[in-house]
Amino acid sequence: MKPFSILFSLSLTGAALAQPATPTLPPITELNEVIITAKKDSPSLTVPSLELRKEQIAASTPGGAGVVDADFYKRGRASTLKDALDFAPGVLIQSRFGAEESRLSIRGSGLQRTFHGRGIWLMQDGMPLNLADGGFDMQAIEPLTANYIEVFRGANALQYGSATLGGAINFISNTGYTAPASQARVEVGSFNTYRAQISSGFVSGKTDVYVSITASHTDGFRDWSKQESFRAFANVGTKISPNLENRLYITYVDSNSQLPGNLTKAQMQANPQQAAPGSFLPTVPGGAGYQERNYRLFRLADKLTYSDGDNTLTLSTFWSWKDLNHPIFQVIDQLSNDLGFDLRYEHKGKLLGLENTLTVGTGFMYGGTNDNRFTNINGTRGAQVAAYRLQATNFNFYFQDKLQLTEKLSAFAGAQVAYASRELDELQYFPGNTFNNSDRLEAWGFSPKLGLLYEVDPKTQIYFNASRSFEPPTLGEATPAGTGLLQLKPQTATTLEIGTRGQRDRVSWDFSYYYAWVERELLGLGSPILAPTTTVNAGKTIHQGIEFGLNVDVLRGLAVSSDRLVLNQNFLWNNFSFNKDAAYGSRLLPGYSPVYYRAQLLYEHPSGFYAGPTLEWSPFRFAADLARTTFADPYALLGLKFGYRTKKGLSFYVEARNLTDEIYSPTVNVVKNATAAGSTAVFLPGDGRSFYGGIEWKW
Repeated sequence: MKPFSILFSLSLTGAALAQPATPTLPPITELNEVIITAKKDSPSLTVPSLELRKEQIAASTPGGAGVVDADFYKRGRASTLKDALDFAPGVLIQSRFGAEESRLSIRGSGLQRTFHGRGIWLMQDGMPLNLADGGFDMQAIEPLTANYIEVFRGANALQYGSATLGGAINFISNTGYTAPASQARVEVGSFNTYRAQISSGFVSGKTDVYVSITASHTDGFRDWSKQESFRAFANVGTKISPNLENRLYITYVDSNSQLPGNLTKAQMQANPQQAAPGSFLPTVPGGAGYQERNYRLFRLADKLTYSDGDNTLTLSTFWSWKDLNHPIFQVIDQLSNDLGFDLRYEHKGKLLGLENTLTVGTGFMYGGTNDNRFTNINGTRGAQVAAYRLQATNFNFYFQDKLQLTEKLSAFAGAQVAYASRELDELQYFPGNTFNNSDRLEAWGFSPKLGLLYEVDPKTQIYFNASRSFEPPTLGEATPAGTGLLQLKPQTATTLEIGTRGQRDRVSWDFSYYYAWVERELLGLGSPILAPTTTVNAGKTIHQGIEFGLNVDVLRGLAVSSDRLVLNQNFLWNNFSFNKDAAYGSRLLPGYSPVYYRAQLLYEHPSGFYAGPTLEWSPFRFAADLARTTFADPYALLGLKFGYRTKKGLSFYVEARNLTDEIYSPTVNVVKNATAAGSTAVFLPGDGRSFYGGIEWKW
């Protein structure tokens, strides 16, 4: 029945009731319930829609996994991975100094790395952005080009061939189908920050195109922390037939960052904006000052997908060229080429008369790097001290099977077999080198997985899984300067996980508890004969924690209007320790906050206006060193954001951060003993009070 007819019938009924006599009323017509749902079908075979992926991930993942809608983080500053991932359950990400470089960790993966991530498979549309040795650069990602972000914690990323402790983060690109025909976005803010993006998406016949160009600059909160970047990204999709589509990706990145270095606590409290003297100015004539990390990246990738509904076959190929100029303790000059492929097949059918989904895949990656080292003379190259050829090779085979035992209960089984090699060839000898440092590491890994997924109802799930993980060292960990190739072993772990996700009236949640027995964890515990942050294989460790995302629509069902008051929360409890180690007993590992809480309470008007406070809270101190002599203090950061967002036309936002101008260190440079000579500067101050604003126009 049309709304006008309903209104007319109610008017007649009201008029009849108002009469002094009681006439015969017309018969009551029972209206059928109408449920309106978002369209889930995707016009692209290579890039599924947001609604479809939410449904698929919930149905196929017996563990911690979720989706971040890019429109959520675009309502505020969207410059860094922290901006994009801060409300993703299970993700701990802390900027080093307001920069794109961050400590990015899931379940303690790569816990002590404050740069050049590891322990997580970073992907773009299911294709790895990691280099062949497993490391990745945060600058390779532009958050504004994503339509949404998938986060798979731990072994829940096995369907993409990842077997790391941390899992995978998959940035799903905009396409010509999802992006507006034209868009411009400009952000400005404190510390002389500005950022601009222009993008366009369109469809012409069987081809769709998306193009984005972004440029940014900031002087940074601290001295000597200027950053500049230019990113160009494009993808072109072609429907060869109704069941076959190809998509070509092109990425170019030019990123330049000054590195202000670490401070002692006294230096940070006296002036958190200062740069470490050794990072900016030479400590002695000819010293290693003016430290930077500058690099260019060019990447080509291609994704070919065939799907007839029950069968999906995807071939991904990728190649990247990277040029790194990195003056730190030495000037590191690296030129890298990495290439690979992934072939994945998914079949939906019957097994033993039950609904069954099988995913099978294989992948290969190879990377070759020319690594030249020079003395750093005030940011310029001095005498050459090393010349290496670094090579990394990975090969894996993986499968995952989902068997629907009953209407509500599904069982999962899967495994990955992996081979990894890391090789160093010393190309030239220099004064002080008395022997050939050439060497090679090889390792095989087997990572099985079992899981159960129970649907209490269509919107509520309970899950359990048990898994193994396998992580070979990156070349950066295995090749500290002047030592050749360290004989590091792969890190492995056995993890149990139990949790639930769902929605009930005004509340939606994503909750996981995990417990991992880790063996030979790769930690920067240092070496008596090498640097204090040299990576070693530690003894047995335990990683356990709670990942809890909780969103509450406070006004839903309580008000007649469609106004909303939404509380978004992300809670993390981390507990990582040695496991009856001969030297360290059950001592806690350093470098992480045991509790992290992120929240925002936004009033949202149906017109598109929103406003409310934000909070980032780390309520407990945490150790910066294994000896537990030096601690980062608790902190609470209060903020405020308001704005207006619409699908077409003008949108804007204004955001204030750290309104109380608190001095704090969200992350630290982990060492074995911070009181040892030369190791006391371990703190990385966070940004002070800052304000940002942006406008976006879509047409």
